[in-house]
Amino acid sequence: MTKSVAICTLGCKVNAYESEAVAEQFAKRGFFLTDFDQAADVYIINTCTVTHLSSRKSRQMIRRTKQLNPNAVLVVMGCYAQTAPEEVAAIPEVDLILGTGDKGRTADVVEEFLLTRKRVCLVSGLDEKDEFEELCVTSYEGRSRAFLKVQDGCNNFCSYCIIPYARGRIRSRSLESCVVEAKRLSQSGFSEIVLVGIHLASYGKERGGPYLIDLLAELNKIDGIARIRLGSLEPTLFDDIFTQQIAGLSKVCRHFHLSLQSGCDETLFRMNRHYSTADYEAAVLKIRRALPGAAITTDIMVGFPGETEEEFLNTLAFVEKIGFADAHVFKYSVRKGTKAEKMDGQVAPEVKEDRSHRLIGLVKTLNQQFVASYIGKTVSVLFEQEHKGIPNLYEGKTDNYITVLAKSQRDVSGEFHTVAITGEKDGLAIGELTEEHKN
Repeated sequence: MTKSVAICTLGCKVNAYESEAVAEQFAKRGFFLTDFDQAADVYIINTCTVTHLSSRKSRQMIRRTKQLNPNAVLVVMGCYAQTAPEEVAAIPEVDLILGTGDKGRTADVVEEFLLTRKRVCLVSGLDEKDEFEELCVTSYEGRSRAFLKVQDGCNNFCSYCIIPYARGRIRSRSLESCVVEAKRLSQSGFSEIVLVGIHLASYGKERGGPYLIDLLAELNKIDGIARIRLGSLEPTLFDDIFTQQIAGLSKVCRHFHLSLQSGCDETLFRMNRHYSTADYEAAVLKIRRALPGAAITTDIMVGFPGETEEEFLNTLAFVEKIGFADAHVFKYSVRKGTKAEKMDGQVAPEVKEDRSHRLIGLVKTLNQQFVASYIGKTVSVLFEQEHKGIPNLYEGKTDNYITVLAKSQRDVSGEFHTVAITGEKDGLAIGELTEEHKN
């Protein structure tokens, strides 16, 4: 009898890519994929641990899952499993535990368990991993863009971050392997690929090249790929040479997610970030000169240990000065085993909440201003799906990551169309398909 598998992905785009690769492993063995809220023979939870809330959400999902089918196999893998295997093993519902370095074996391990029913923990030390683990994804059900994982691990050891302990040192996928998978995705009908990694800017550095710009140059040559979108990057990557080179690659999207974390130099120093606000601003200016209209988005943390009201106000002022197109704001969360855990000046929860609320309000205003600046302009949009299931209303993205809504009498998902922007609502661009695409 055909068995079913359901996968729940928590966390980042790297996790999303790895879950897709695991799903393909099972599909090749005759399993069929089902929704996670349905009864299945195998449940896989790909966990996250970037914040305390992420770990708690992972634990909650684990405990709930077997209520759907008490006889199912429950597999817990990913970053939370890697950093806290004892905590996961203490949850009796869990059958198999895998870390971040053995996802390519997931289907093998499950099939062996189905024969032996022997509970196993396969979390290995990351110091044993010095090669990129090759996974493969050939399709993304119901999506117009595809992720391409090209890098893993991080060497930075920011004082608040658990990820180097969850993912290990930097490891890069070979350029040749990246190109092969990108071509395969193009042949499967994907016109946009998103490069993802734990520390994407470090691609190729552990082996002295080829580097990220070399990979982008090769991907830019692939027929059928119209857009190459980049995941999170470090601002220090954008020196004069890299910025000019990337501006010369026509398929690279004008959207750069540059990690900031704080707009205050004193806070950045305590975080062990390797740049100043002046460095960050210089990178943004280089990008905007070389690529007019580029969207700069970021991540910002509030309530880091020692953050005073004055430091927070410096962050508010810097965020407004840069004029981000959008930002993800999150509250500092203590991660056991990091330097920040033992720092003095832990910020009270209610202060974090207040600062988060104030910063989110500013970001929302900046986002609306950025989108509104396109009213009256014509843009190219890759449409993805119906918007919230509303008939004949479709949503898609511009190359600089503005979400556009437009009406069409036919399904335009997966297609590029020219759209005239007529308005803005809650950070979304409202537009009309040009005449030749209305019907």
